Amino acid sequence: MNDQEFGFETQAIRNQLERTQYLEHSVPLYLTSSFVFEDAEDMRASFAEEKERNIYSRYSNPNTNEFVDKICKMEGAEAGFAFASGMAAVYSTFAALLKSGDHIVSASSVFGATHSLFMKYFPKWNIETSYFDINKPETIESFIKPNTKILFAESPTNPAVDIIDLELLGAIAKKHNLILIIDNCFATPYIQQPIKWGAHLVVHSATKLIDGQGRVLGGVTVGRADLMKEIYLFSRLTGPALSPFNAWVLSKSLETLAVRVEKHCQNALQVAEFLENHPKVKQVKYPFLKSHPQYDIAKKQMSLGGNIVAFEIKGGLEAGRTFLDKIKLCSLSPNLGDTRTIVTHPASTTHSKLSVEERLAVSITDGLVRVSVGLETVKDVIADLEQALS
Repeated sequence: MNDQEFGFETQAIRNQLERTQYLEHSVPLYLTSSFVFEDAEDMRASFAEEKERNIYSRYSNPNTNEFVDKICKMEGAEAGFAFASGMAAVYSTFAALLKSGDHIVSASSVFGATHSLFMKYFPKWNIETSYFDINKPETIESFIKPNTKILFAESPTNPAVDIIDLELLGAIAKKHNLILIIDNCFATPYIQQPIKWGAHLVVHSATKLIDGQGRVLGGVTVGRADLMKEIYLFSRLTGPALSPFNAWVLSKSLETLAVRVEKHCQNALQVAEFLENHPKVKQVKYPFLKSHPQYDIAKKQMSLGGNIVAFEIKGGLEAGRTFLDKIKLCSLSPNLGDTRTIVTHPASTTHSKLSVEERLAVSITDGLVRVSVGLETVKDVIADLEQALS
C-alpha cells in the first residue's frame, strides 16, 4: 500500500526511521552531537548541501527528523523544523521571515509570551504588530498595511477558547499576499489541519497535547517548503533545536495522540455540560457546546472540541481565587494538555500584569477559569469541580 492510503493512527505509529542492522522494533535514541563523514568529498558535499544527511544535531538528527516527518504528514505540510520549546518555534518562525520595517496583523487573543514578543521585543527591531478582535473578523482587512507581511492567529485561543474561521483567514492572506501562520496547539493535527484552509505555516507547542504527559518541552513549525527553508537556515545558525531525547519522547507520544485526544475531548464535553448547568457559573465556552458563539465555525473546521474548557465563576476575582484554593484532585499548574486535569485562574496568575481593560479586550474576565481536562475518570473530575464551586 501507498503510505498516503493509511489512516491517521497508522501513519502516527508506522511512520518511523528505517531499522538498523539490529532490527529493533522501537526506534533507538541517537544521542550524538555530531556525525562522521566517509571522506573529504563526502564532508564537502554535505556542508554544501548537495546531499541530504545529518551533520550536527543542531541542524538535524534522526530522532528529530522522524518527529518532524510525522507532524508534516499529519498536518499536510511540505517541510518542518523541531524546536526546544513552543516559544522557540514561535520566535524563530517570525524572526526568520521578518525584517526591520515589517508589520504583523494578529488576533489580540494570543498566548501571553507571544504577546510579549509582539509588544516588548519586536518593536526594538522596528517590527510593528496590530491586533484585531477575534470576535470581529470583519475588521481584519482594515488593519492591513502596505508593509504587512504576516497574518497570525490561534484557534482555539488561549485561554478564552475563542474560534476564528480559518477559511476566512486563508482567503484574506491570499488576497493580500500575506503569510498566514496558525498556532494549532489547542487543537493538535488530529482535530484540525489549518493548511487545508489556507495556512502557510502551522506552529505547535509540543509540550502540550503532543507530549500529553507533562514530561518534556518541545515545539515544531511545519508548512510550505520555501518558507521552512528560511526558518531552517535561521534556526541552524541561532541554535533553538529540539534535543534528540525529547524528539524521541515526542515521536513516541504521537503514536497515542489519537486515542488520547479522543478521550480528552469526550471528558471535556462532559465537564463543559456539567458547568453549563451549575448555578454558580455565569458562562461556559467550549467549541462543541451549541452555546459557543462560534459553534458553527468550530464544527466546520474541527473534528472534536478539544480538551480546554473556559468558564466564568460568579463573584469575579475573589471567587476565582477561592475556587483554586478549594481544588483537591485537579492540579494547579501553568501547563495544559496533560493526562492530569489542570485548572488555572488567568486574572490572578498568568495575565495578572495586564490591566482590567487589557484582559477584557482578550475575553479574560476576573472570574474566568481555564480547565485543561485530563484522562482521569470524568466523574471524579466533575466531583472535584463541584465541591470547589460549592
